[in-house]
Amino acid sequence: MRTLGRILAAAAVFCLIACAPASARMNDAGHARTDPFKAVPVVTGADQPVTFTFTPSGNIFYGEKATGQIRIFNPSSHADHLFTTVPRVVSDGEQGLLGLALDPHYPQQPFVFAYATRNVSGGEKDQILRMRNVNGHAQNMHVIFSSQTVSGHYHDGGHILFGPDGFLYALQGEAHHAANAQDLSISAGKILRMTTTGGPAPGNPGFADKLIWSYGHRNSFGMAFDPKTNRLWETENGPECNDEINLAVKGGNFGWGANENCGGTAPADTNNSGPTPRHLPKTFYPSTIAPTGIVFCQRCGLGPGTNGRFLFGDCNTGHIHRVTLTANRLNIASQSLVLANGDCVYSMQRGPGGGIYFSDSGGNISKLVPR
Repeated sequence: MRTLGRILAAAAVFCLIACAPASARMNDAGHARTDPFKAVPVVTGADQPVTFTFTPSGNIFYGEKATGQIRIFNPSSHADHLFTTVPRVVSDGEQGLLGLALDPHYPQQPFVFAYATRNVSGGEKDQILRMRNVNGHAQNMHVIFSSQTVSGHYHDGGHILFGPDGFLYALQGEAHHAANAQDLSISAGKILRMTTTGGPAPGNPGFADKLIWSYGHRNSFGMAFDPKTNRLWETENGPECNDEINLAVKGGNFGWGANENCGGTAPADTNNSGPTPRHLPKTFYPSTIAPTGIVFCQRCGLGPGTNGRFLFGDCNTGHIHRVTLTANRLNIASQSLVLANGDCVYSMQRGPGGGIYFSDSGGNISKLVPR
């Protein structure tokens, strides 16, 4: 089964087929195509920077998957220093330091949150840690969430972000065991919603595990809120079929579970498990692309053709895609390719002022700009 972990390990192989210059790529009619955007590197030489986020002043917190290092980069001075190293990080397959978020009231509340797979008492667990930034260095690091399941080498999820409601959203993968996604007593295969200290957020659906916001998810590397509606969109990796883009809803079952199949003698169906109603993807990709980070453009400097749309990256081809929503912003109207990056795209974020940035397996954090 195709997973991002295997893709990360084979980045050099994918580059052989995906790293041709954008100007040499062909469009559907077989003619040379020039992408409308280009990437301008901001951070270079990082070791698998699968996660990053911005301070209000424009500094970049970024995390390295295998080393467990959280670093701070100042784009003005180009200073780059170690904030902390998360201890006991394990990084087989898709494990590692996978997510970063800052308190919504940062820097008045100078708290940094990290999602990491760690070797702890009881085995390898997916955890969320909270720490305080004191003069550019972490203090009082402690765990606010720990998975009940032992983490799989694959399907650890890991993206975290604060919603417009001020609560922390996190997606834990189903630990490489499909049935976990339908078990409402555990966090695996779920989008979680919690307070800044790790407690259940008010208004959660009230399942047996009170952190659960939605369930029936396989493995995700990207979530983003639509700034026009405050609705949560999510990219999701399927098995050898049916990668997805979902519109997450409170209490929703997205159908991944023990009954999933990718065809054979039957049509592919990866949303067939658990109670009805089941929420189907807003779009899916029969040929896998491994969708990753997702970000909305709101006055992002990429022209009126991108304003109000969202962009997402993929890891199989290193492409960045632009998605236009329907007028009610509940469905997908159209999609287009805007950058053939070549390297696996990890995370996508909006910087101060609205600019769009992404990190990749080439060790870069880059800004998207018009060509």
